[in-house]
Amino acid sequence: MKLKSGLTAMFCAMFGAVAFASAANAAKIGVSMPTQSLQRWNQDGSNMKAMLEKSGHDVDLQYAGDNDIPTQVNQIENMIASDCDVIVIASIDGSALTEVLKGAKDKNIPVIAYDRLIMNSDAVSYYATFDNTKVGRLQGQYIADALDLANAKEPLNIELFTGPTDDNNVNFFWGGAMEVLKPYIDKGTLVVPSGQTSKEQCATLNWNLEEAQKRMENIISSVGYGPEDTPLAAVLAQNDALANGVTNALLATGYDNTNMPVITGQDCDKPGVKNIKRGYQSMSVFKDTRTLAAQVVKMVDAIVAGQPVEVNDTTTYDNGTGVIPSFLCEPVAADKNNYQKLLVESGYYTEDEL
Repeated sequence: MKLKSGLTAMFCAMFGAVAFASAANAAKIGVSMPTQSLQRWNQDGSNMKAMLEKSGHDVDLQYAGDNDIPTQVNQIENMIASDCDVIVIASIDGSALTEVLKGAKDKNIPVIAYDRLIMNSDAVSYYATFDNTKVGRLQGQYIADALDLANAKEPLNIELFTGPTDDNNVNFFWGGAMEVLKPYIDKGTLVVPSGQTSKEQCATLNWNLEEAQKRMENIISSVGYGPEDTPLAAVLAQNDALANGVTNALLATGYDNTNMPVITGQDCDKPGVKNIKRGYQSMSVFKDTRTLAAQVVKMVDAIVAGQPVEVNDTTTYDNGTGVIPSFLCEPVAADKNNYQKLLVESGYYTEDEL
């Protein structure tokens, strides 16, 4: 069943009904995930596959090794060649898929960009993600509140860690956090002793834990951070892998749960939540992958059924070829006070897993 390219223009922000696939309109759906080395992508892939299959679809779920771009390109080529009816892609590099997606455009195969916007391709029909600017704001505001920056009398030291610059979401995470933190940096309320304050200086290849740990170790050595030495009030770490790397470096320097700086995170992965329970990490932004996967399934079902696709943002996400109709799910800040309700009582994790 091939779908008309005109569907890319069909959307309705107020459309609330779920179009469930039936045996009559079940389709072949390709799902391309970037890696299995991070817990969240395993969860995203498995959640989506299960939900799509429950809707009656045939699912081709592929993981691109460990963030290997050529592997992802090859897998998408195969999905196009095998005549998938819709392809859902969480890209490794949002700018690396322009050429391969020309094949999807030629075959009128709708493409849904999943969590990371695919850039410079007019083959992208829809985008499903979380409100990534809000993710950054939640991280920045948590630091501002925890340190009571509005009433701070003395300068406080902070260091900054974000993800790779080829992940378009980093622009939103970083931008949201800096909306909150930069005014305090400009006023001198927050000081970055390492001098590494630009997004490019603070970027971490592939969100890699070991790279974050190595950079934090170098900063500790150059600045002289330590429980009895130069004080460190906070670390903006924009996901849990980075937070884990930062935490490892600080623990090795003599910090513990009595003197650890405020450390943020994102994804509520198991190591991150365990560190929150231990008092090593302060918070993580919870992005319920069940919610995002369910929204994508709604989009797929609507596309397959030839019905309007629900979106709630038609102005924000321009991928270089035009604004992509998008659906933004809501992120939530999780810390020691509410993780039980958010993660355990909701069934996201069992208590034993944590």
